[in-house]
Amino acid sequence: MKISISYPPLESKKGIPLLAQNRQFQWFRSPTYIYPMVPAYAATLLKENRYEVFWDDGIAEELNYGEWKERIIKEKPDIIVIETKTPVIKRHWQIIDELKIESLKIRNWKLKIVLVGDHVTALPEESLYYSKVDYVLTGGDYDFLLLNLVNHLTKKEEFEPGIYYRENGEIKNTGHFILNHDLNTLPFIDRDLTKWRLYAYKNGNYKYTPGTYTMAARDCWYGKCTFCSWTTIYPGKDYRQRSPQNLLNEIGILVEKYKVKEIMDDSGTFPVGDWLQEFCQGMIERGYNKKVALSCNMRINGIKDLEIWKLMKRAGFRLILFGLESANQVTLDRINKNLKVEEIEPCLKMCKEAGFEPHITAMMGYPWETKKEAQKTVDLARDLFKKGYVDTLQATIVIPYPGTPLYKYCKENNLLNFDDYDRFDQREQVMKSELTTEDVKELTRDLYKSFISPQFIWQKIRAIRGLDDIKFLFRAGSKVLGHLMDFKK
Repeated sequence: MKISISYPPLESKKGIPLLAQNRQFQWFRSPTYIYPMVPAYAATLLKENRYEVFWDDGIAEELNYGEWKERIIKEKPDIIVIETKTPVIKRHWQIIDELKIESLKIRNWKLKIVLVGDHVTALPEESLYYSKVDYVLTGGDYDFLLLNLVNHLTKKEEFEPGIYYRENGEIKNTGHFILNHDLNTLPFIDRDLTKWRLYAYKNGNYKYTPGTYTMAARDCWYGKCTFCSWTTIYPGKDYRQRSPQNLLNEIGILVEKYKVKEIMDDSGTFPVGDWLQEFCQGMIERGYNKKVALSCNMRINGIKDLEIWKLMKRAGFRLILFGLESANQVTLDRINKNLKVEEIEPCLKMCKEAGFEPHITAMMGYPWETKKEAQKTVDLARDLFKKGYVDTLQATIVIPYPGTPLYKYCKENNLLNFDDYDRFDQREQVMKSELTTEDVKELTRDLYKSFISPQFIWQKIRAIRGLDDIKFLFRAGSKVLGHLMDFKK
């Protein structure tokens, strides 16, 4: 049996779809390709179990839709697996129906199509109703679940919970997904099978290339923010992590075999406590800290001990990504961020003192914020840049994705401007608010320009230590210009 892990090209004047391994969907004018970790695990698991796997990322390979369709018909996989998200779900329904029609024209091509991701986890029956998809795998462990499905089809293995399908024209399911799989049993991702170099260069997080991703945990040990689409597939109560030794062994392969220069760990929040200390000591003892730079996601108040930050720095960590989201306490409370405004600056200052390059994310468009309140977030970002406490920033428009508490709140309070999924794509204000779409775009652009000050620019010039720093600054500058275009009027 041949299984294709596919990302069909989604051509649009808006730009490149940032779909794979992403908690928010955006169209980017400047191409960015993120290594899709869970699909890569799925491909590797299937290959380890002696199934034929075709890695088919038409987006990262920069194919047009016609080229991709011609290739997939030539390959004739038995199963096509597609990761989907809210703003592109209707496009994927169209592609599914088109492929099913094409398969009927070709003798002995009994194609089955599978959808995975946060949107179909929130609304699994919807896709079975509106398209000819055969299976929907819910939850975040769809790598394990896909292997179970394939084993069911070939070996009559009993279904695990979390699978939706049709039987005699009726939609059925195997129950609510259960996140009890041991991540240490996963094989290390087959980087060659999954064409890792497609994602090794065009990624704004990398200062050093080639770069790649790991995933120490699934997903965030807090996991309660009301806006996060990945709480749909990975509730915080189900947080699991690989052992430090397991991750260290994988890093050894990435450093020695693939000569990777930077690793971004894409766990929603990197493990802390004893786990983190053991991992850092392992990086130092094995000497990996001198061979590769590490980056990870962390909560702003997740580490309050300067000595732990210093240990991470010695272990090779470079960039830390923090979700700031807003400078308004009311907003932080309403999105259940479990963060106090007064914690933000001291924690970022401590991280910077340890030698890191902190990156923050912030959002605009909360339905309860006035323009004056939203401006406070811009002002805070500008102040943090000026003081040198942060180095980079990502700004987005807050989107209430189906399945999240924020979406439920908006539905219950009639706060959605529209229900058209295509428009949940960072290009307009989805929620009713004092803020118009133009207000939100202007504020988002202001966030991206908040770094502009003589103090920050001088700090970056003084920090240049070599050609990699210069190249990174130019790449970062081009990304900022791209984002300003993404949110243009």
